Amino acid sequence: MDYRRSILWVIFTVSVIFLYNSWLRSKGEGGLFGEPPKPVASQPAAPTSGVPSSLASGPAAAPQLAPARPTQQPATLTEVRTDLLDLKISSQGASVVYAGLRKYQSQNDSAKRMVLFEQNGQRTYVAQSGLVGGDFPNHQTPMTLLPGPLDMGQAKSLTVSFRSPVVGGVQLTRSYTFHRGSYAIDVRDTVVNKGSVELRPQLYMQLVRDGHNPSEGTHFYHTFFGAALYDSAAKFQKFEFSDFHDQPKTRQASDGWVAVLQQYFAAAWLPQPYRGAREFYMRKLPDGLYATGVLLHLPGLAPGAQEQASQVLFVGPELQSQVEGLAPGFELVRDYGWVTIIAKPLFWVLEQIHRLLGNWGWSIIGLTILLKLAFFPLTAASYRSMARMKAVGPRLTALRERHKDDPQAMNAAMVEMYRKEKINPLGGCLPVVIQIPVFIALYWVLLSSVELRGAPWLGWIHDLSAKDPYYVLPLVMTATSFLQVKLNPTPPDPMQARLMWIMPLAFSVMFFFFPSGLVLYWLTNNIFSIAQQWFINRKMGVPEFSTAK
Repeated sequence: MDYRRSILWVIFTVSVIFLYNSWLRSKGEGGLFGEPPKPVASQPAAPTSGVPSSLASGPAAAPQLAPARPTQQPATLTEVRTDLLDLKISSQGASVVYAGLRKYQSQNDSAKRMVLFEQNGQRTYVAQSGLVGGDFPNHQTPMTLLPGPLDMGQAKSLTVSFRSPVVGGVQLTRSYTFHRGSYAIDVRDTVVNKGSVELRPQLYMQLVRDGHNPSEGTHFYHTFFGAALYDSAAKFQKFEFSDFHDQPKTRQASDGWVAVLQQYFAAAWLPQPYRGAREFYMRKLPDGLYATGVLLHLPGLAPGAQEQASQVLFVGPELQSQVEGLAPGFELVRDYGWVTIIAKPLFWVLEQIHRLLGNWGWSIIGLTILLKLAFFPLTAASYRSMARMKAVGPRLTALRERHKDDPQAMNAAMVEMYRKEKINPLGGCLPVVIQIPVFIALYWVLLSSVELRGAPWLGWIHDLSAKDPYYVLPLVMTATSFLQVKLNPTPPDPMQARLMWIMPLAFSVMFFFFPSGLVLYWLTNNIFSIAQQWFINRKMGVPEFSTAK
């Protein structure tokens, strides 16, 4: 039996399985190694005003609510400035309609600031909030800015408040509190019953945006863009906007949060622990917009009574230091897929190396070297096996020529040779297969870490999250891949031998479009693999390079 053909098929099959599983996960599905997300239940169609009416579930559905009343006067924008954010808050519902990240540049134009929230003729991405359950203040109600500073300056925090008129017997006051060094905004809603009867308002928070993905990447890699829900029962689930329909989807929960994700950045509503139930909802709006939100059921308000609800609005980069500990499960917005259990420790090590070296490029090289050292016993066994295979290569070629008309005798002779020479044909591949999950995890760490965005390495590499502008790293990596083939044993089968030369070329094409940080990792891995294999070949007295192609 020719083991090499089987080995190649095993490697190919495993690669296809992992790639297909990653694709399923990126689509928000469960993947091959876990249960698919539980579907959220569809509910009756709601009005298209953008106000989440008729979303209550249970034995008795909530009555149909009146649509939001249109604004009677043009909205004005209040500009708020912190050390990290430039924001604009509209007088229409006190919605956040602009959020510029002061420490990040635009992906398409380095002279411009990275913008998440925005509302204009080309883009819509806003954070809205309001009350339903009656004709109450909502995100279309005019609200008045209360006196106070709008620039954080040197202060540690800044609070900006808005107040609505009395609508339906209810007055709503919303306060945004910004903290220095944080992308998490504390939001407090104070609901006061100004009427003469008991009222039962419900508070909603939603993110509304268009379906344009600002980080489309290339045809060779995909990062998730869409909505995410989390609660302690169903855990973390993702939904692309194509999953949204005209009929809203809802799910009841006792805790959790909602978010909209794109590569490197997230926006999220994180309701704080509250005694009432909550409902998540997703739905498609007119004009190509999508709403992802959460509805809180407030207790009944007697005349003159008030109720406060606190939540956090996060808008910013998915920095580990910013998302970890903000809410249960919120660190999962740094989406590593099914390899999270491996990827998180890898990033921790990468971060510790960066604290020592101060450069993410050198840190990637350092982490790659540490991984090569950690796996040295496995790779050494693999290279020794390949060296033995290479040493008997000429004998295998002669054997195949001698028995070319009798495949059964040829396979029997090959098995006997392997036995005498104590060669395990799978010995060179199994150590590599064992390392595949680690390599995939590091791939997702480098692809998902916003810390690498805009981070330089040296010379012409000014952004490790962007492709090499001059393709130097991909070209050198391709050369090292061919050098590795020269160091490997040449398969006796001419077709397999040609395949061994074609595979590096086909594989390397993708790296011309990959972020340079990923290419740097693979190049470093190749160089140290070549050094290890050359050393073992020389130590075992095997010629370093294969002469046949």
